[in-house]
Amino acid sequence: MAHSDPRQSQKSARRLATVARRSTGFNPDKEIRIILIGKTGNGKSASANTILNRKAFRSSTSPCSVTSECEKARGKVNGYRLAVIDTPGIYDTKYKQDEVIRKLKECISLSAPGPHVFLIVVKLDRFTKEEQKTVELLQLVFGDKAAAYSLVLFTHGEQLRSTTIEDYCSQCAKLSNLIEKCNWRYHVFSNAAPDSRQVPQLLAKIRSMVRANGGTFYTNSMFQEAERAIRDQMKEIMQVSAEQKGREEEILRAALQGELLQEKLNWLDEKYERKAREKAEKKNKFIETGLIVTATEAGVLIGVAATTVGGPLCMGIGAVVGGVVGAVVGVLAPAAVKALKKKCTIQ
Repeated sequence: MAHSDPRQSQKSARRLATVARRSTGFNPDKEIRIILIGKTGNGKSASANTILNRKAFRSSTSPCSVTSECEKARGKVNGYRLAVIDTPGIYDTKYKQDEVIRKLKECISLSAPGPHVFLIVVKLDRFTKEEQKTVELLQLVFGDKAAAYSLVLFTHGEQLRSTTIEDYCSQCAKLSNLIEKCNWRYHVFSNAAPDSRQVPQLLAKIRSMVRANGGTFYTNSMFQEAERAIRDQMKEIMQVSAEQKGREEEILRAALQGELLQEKLNWLDEKYERKAREKAEKKNKFIETGLIVTATEAGVLIGVAATTVGGPLCMGIGAVVGGVVGAVVGVLAPAAVKALKKKCTIQ
């Protein structure tokens, strides 16, 4: 029976730590990160499954949200590595403020160091007042530049029949306004009877948007803080697993040599890094404490002001949504919280 060499374990731990320092996780720059947001029942989970070409998320026809937590699934589609993040309904008022804040932090952590695209999922048979404010809420939560990384994804495209999506949108000025805020980026999915071209076409539009945005993803101080917390947690996880990994390396070295050995060692490095990344994204200091929590009180005040006073800037923003927006804006710019609070409390 082979015995573990402490020096090999230490060497393995150092190499894994180096990997964590030089990268931003499991090759995040080589995958396209997609966040789906929208109202409950609009088909976010079904669209995520369509994109990945497998049932990665629970999906059903229901008036209540099937997705109660932020979830992430990875896959390779049309030669692209994808990471798809499904979120609970952004307008669900059944969640208390601290629950919504936690879900936002999970979403940020799962998509760190930042998403390439926010897919705003809209069901074709309805367009509510809340959905009209989606881009504004997206900007308040994630920052002003989030709109430049947004694309409207219409679901239930089979309902168009012989009508084009352009003709459909032209009948509703507010819907056209939403698309305009996303720089006229939109796409149509038929989840019930999927067209084999719809996912490749969507990915082509996302790639085009990424190029227009300088070939990079969207990020800000929140995503960067989450990424730092993930890296720190990864190092701890990999140090704990270094001994086990060392034993697996010994087995490979005893059985293989040359290029094949190096190939397997690289594969082993990638496997441990991927697993560490997946664990760290779900549990790290950003989620457990994080900057957002420190602004909760400001969020509560703004949320209450939005519903009881309702100045021009706050009109239509409910207590829960207003509270979350205030809390997250407080992270990005404390001065913005004070300004928003002032605008909301002065007629």
